[in-house]
Amino acid sequence: MTGSGLRGSAVVDLATALRDGRHDALEELFDRWSPLVHSLAWQALRDPHEADEVTQLVFVSAWRSRETLRPSDTALPAWLVGICRHRIADRFADRSRESRRLARMASEEDVLEADRVEVLGTEQFLEALTMEEALGALPEPRQTVVRLAFLEDQTHAEISRRLGLPLGTVKSHVRRGLLQLRDRLAVSHDDAPR
Repeated sequence: MTGSGLRGSAVVDLATALRDGRHDALEELFDRWSPLVHSLAWQALRDPHEADEVTQLVFVSAWRSRETLRPSDTALPAWLVGICRHRIADRFADRSRESRRLARMASEEDVLEADRVEVLGTEQFLEALTMEEALGALPEPRQTVVRLAFLEDQTHAEISRRLGLPLGTVKSHVRRGLLQLRDRLAVSHDDAPR
């Protein structure tokens, strides 16, 4: 269960040091068990960024609730796995709330679409709708990167910091996203009635 190379009394000693508030114990705990926690988060969430966030949250939670730990040779890894499961459940709840929020926004946007037609005119509206559909067809995180770059006018460096992606990855997503949009919009334009 431990998977950390520690056995028996060494696990108990580490758990006791953590419970007593020693920062070096937290560092050792992270070094030894973060791969296990990250693996569990990845298996459940299938998203590398969320798995990274959950891993960090697990160890922050472990530090904050260290007084609840009862040191034994099996309690420490089981305790971390329990915290990990709670953080994964929190992330699923967040996803569910976000889905409901997006669904509400989509239904509100449907009501506003009719008003936009009057303001933009039919041709401009159809162009805007085609662009939105093309953007919506991009895979994540490319869709978010392109939206931030062109709709929110953020620099590559700002997007890199905001999303926690390497700068080269952001640039690659922008370039490939633009190519995909160009191809998709060209197909849509070719299919349009003349």
